Amino acid sequence: MTDHILPPGDDERDELGTEFRFSHVTTGRYLPVPGKAPGWPFADIGHWKIDTKGCADDWVRELIDWRREHLIRIGYDDANYRRPELLWAQRNFVHVQMMVEDRYFYDPVTGEYTVDRYLDDLEARFGGVDSVLIWYIYPNIGVDDRNQTDLAHDLPGGLAGLKKAVDAFHRRGVRVFLPTKPWDNGTRPQGQRDWHAIADIIRAVGADGINGDTYNGVPRAFFDACDAVGCPVVLQPESTISSEEQLIWNVQSWGKKVPADVIPSVAKWKWLEPRHMINLENRWGRNRTNDLQYIHFNGVGYNAWENIWGIWNQFTPRDAETLRRISALQRAFAPLMVSMDWRPYAPTLQTGVFASRFPGAGRTLWTLVNRMEYEIAGEQMALPHVAGRRYFDLWNGCELQPSILDGQALIELALEPQGYGAVLATDDGNGVDPAYLARAAEMACTPLQSLSGRWSALPQRLRDVAPSAPQATPPDGMVTIPGGEYDFVVGGIEIEGQTWAGVDVQYPWESCPRRDHRRRLHMQAFHMDRHPVTNAAFKRFMDASGYAPADTHNFLRDWVDGRPQPGWENKPVTWVGLEDARAYAAWAGKRLPREWEWQYAAQGTDGRPYPWGQTWDADAVPAPHRGRTLQAPDDVDAHPRGASAFGVLDLVGNVWQWTDEFEDEHTRAAIVRGGSSYLPQTSHWYFPQAYRLDQHGKYLLMAPSKDRSGAIGFRCVVDTPASAAGGQP
Repeated sequence: MTDHILPPGDDERDELGTEFRFSHVTTGRYLPVPGKAPGWPFADIGHWKIDTKGCADDWVRELIDWRREHLIRIGYDDANYRRPELLWAQRNFVHVQMMVEDRYFYDPVTGEYTVDRYLDDLEARFGGVDSVLIWYIYPNIGVDDRNQTDLAHDLPGGLAGLKKAVDAFHRRGVRVFLPTKPWDNGTRPQGQRDWHAIADIIRAVGADGINGDTYNGVPRAFFDACDAVGCPVVLQPESTISSEEQLIWNVQSWGKKVPADVIPSVAKWKWLEPRHMINLENRWGRNRTNDLQYIHFNGVGYNAWENIWGIWNQFTPRDAETLRRISALQRAFAPLMVSMDWRPYAPTLQTGVFASRFPGAGRTLWTLVNRMEYEIAGEQMALPHVAGRRYFDLWNGCELQPSILDGQALIELALEPQGYGAVLATDDGNGVDPAYLARAAEMACTPLQSLSGRWSALPQRLRDVAPSAPQATPPDGMVTIPGGEYDFVVGGIEIEGQTWAGVDVQYPWESCPRRDHRRRLHMQAFHMDRHPVTNAAFKRFMDASGYAPADTHNFLRDWVDGRPQPGWENKPVTWVGLEDARAYAAWAGKRLPREWEWQYAAQGTDGRPYPWGQTWDADAVPAPHRGRTLQAPDDVDAHPRGASAFGVLDLVGNVWQWTDEFEDEHTRAAIVRGGSSYLPQTSHWYFPQAYRLDQHGKYLLMAPSKDRSGAIGFRCVVDTPASAAGGQP
C-alpha cells in the first residue's frame, strides 16, 4: 500500500483558514483549484481577484485527507506501480500516436519500414519520444469487412513485418503500444474476445502496451490476458478513467481538454497516484502553450500527435522547442517527477507565477510557470535554507547564488511571457550533471518567444497522370463524354477535422487543403468505360501481361486458383490496389480518371446529386448489405436505371472506384468515388459512405497489402486528341 492510505497521526491539527470540503464523488480529470472565484458581476472578468496564495496550504491539506479517503473507497493497491516490468511507464514522458501510413515510417517505394528516419525527424524537431502508438485501423476500417485484427495482419510483411518495426523502435529505446477498439462489432467476427486477440498480437510482435481507443479505463481482462501469455503490458485508456478502481491496473492514461484559466489545473489521477503517467493529448491544438505549461506544472507527459488520420498538425517551432526543453528536464530528473510527496501550488512570491514542488532524497525540484503575457523577473520563491544547500537554475543551466535572509534563500529568476522555470535544491554539497547544465544553457540562449508560433497547413500535391494515347472515337465498352463548362463542387466526408485548414485534399488551384471545394472547369471531351473493369477483363490482362505485383498479399483475394469464382466474371474486380489498377490501365492503353472527370461523367452539367437525377432511387443501385461479412458485388450491368446522362453505368453503390492520389510530406491518400453496398453497423466510426456526387471519400494509402479492398474497384478513361493536347484542368 502507498503511504497515502495511512491515517494521520494523533497530533492536534491547526484550524483551517479556508475550508474546501471536497466531495468523495469528485469526478472529471482535474481537481477544483484553490481560491474562491468572485461572484456576479466579476465571475467572468474578475479572475484577478482570486487569491490562491492565501489558501493553497489549506487546499493541499484537505486534498491529502480527500485522497486518503478516496483510495480507501476504491480498495487501492499500488502493486502494479511497483512491478519491475511496468516501471518504464513512469518515465514515458513523450508519447506519440503515429499513423502507419506516415511516409517517414514506411517507404512505399522500397517497401521497407523506416523507423530510424521517423525517429530522427522527431529527435530533430522536439527532442524525440519515449513511446509510440502504432495506429493501423481507423479511419479506413469499415471500407470492407476486415476487422481490427485483420488489419494488423495486412500490414506489409504481416505480423512478422510489424515485429521488425517494433524491434527497430526497441533498438532506439522507444516502447510500443498497439490499439484496441470496443466499437468494432460490425465487421467480420474475429472469433475470440478482444483481449485475447490483441494479446496474441502483442506476443507475436513484442509490443509493450495497449491503447484503449475510446475506453474510459481499459478493462482488467486485457491486463490479465497479456499476463497469461507472458507479456505484461502497460494499459493506456484514451478517455478519462470513469470507474476509479481501474487506476489500479491502468498505470498510464491520456489527458484531454485542460482548462485555460489563469490558475493552472491539477491532474486528479496524478494527485491520487503520483506514479500514474498521463500523456496529455490535444490533437487539434495549434497553440500548445497551455498544454505545455500544464505538463510542466504537473510533472506529466505529452502525446506529441501530429499525423491525425492523415491530417498533418505539426508543432510550431516555439511549441516544439518548448517540448524539447521540458522533456529534457523530465528525463534527467525522472525519479523526482513521480515523488510521492509532490505538492502543487508551492508558495511563490509573484502574482501569476505558480510552482510545484517535487521532493526526493537529498534534493527537491520546483517547476514554475508564468501564466502572464509579460515577463516576470526578480524574486520568485523564498525557500528554507540550511548550510551546505546548493541551488541550480535547471531551465537556464547555471548554479544560483541566492541571497539568504532570515533562514530563507531568495530565488531570483526571469520568466519569459507565458514562460517556464525550474529550480533544484541539493544538500550535502551535491551538484548536477554538468552535461545537463551545459545543454540547458545552450538551449536557453534562444528565448522561446523569439521562435515562431505561427501554424500553417502542410501543402499537398496532386499526383500527375500522363495522358493516354489519344483516340478520336470511343474504344469498345467506352462512351464519349463531351466537353463543356462544368461547376465542380465536392466535399470530403472525413469524420473528424471540422472545417479546419489541412482537412481533406488540396487541388492545384487551392492554397491549402480544405474540406469543401468548388471550381468552374472547362472540360475537354474524353472517353470513359461504360462499366467498372470486370473480373473477366482483369483475367484477360493477367493472362496477356503476366502481371505479378511485388506485394501479393490480398491481391485478387476472392479469386480461386488464379481465376474469378464461377458466376463472378461480370462483377467488378476488387482486391486490386491503386498500383494494380494503374498497371491494368497502362496495358489497356488507358488511364485512371481524374476525380473531376469521374464526377463530370456521373453528374453532367446540371449539378444533380445522383447519376440518374435529383432523388435517391433504391432500384438504381445494389441492395445495401448490413451484415458483418462482405458479400459479392452485383454485376456491372445489373442496374440500368443507375445510368448517368452520358450513359455511364454502375457509378454509385456497388463498389468504390479509384481516382486521384494526393500526397504531402507525410501521407498519401486516394480519392475513392461512388460508395459501395457494404454498410457495417454498430458504430459511427466506420469509413463513411459517399453516394452523393458532391461527396468523396479519402482513403489513406500505405502499401498494397493493406490498401487492397473487397469494396474498391476501378474504371478507366481514354483521352481524345483534344484532352491529350490540352489536358484537363
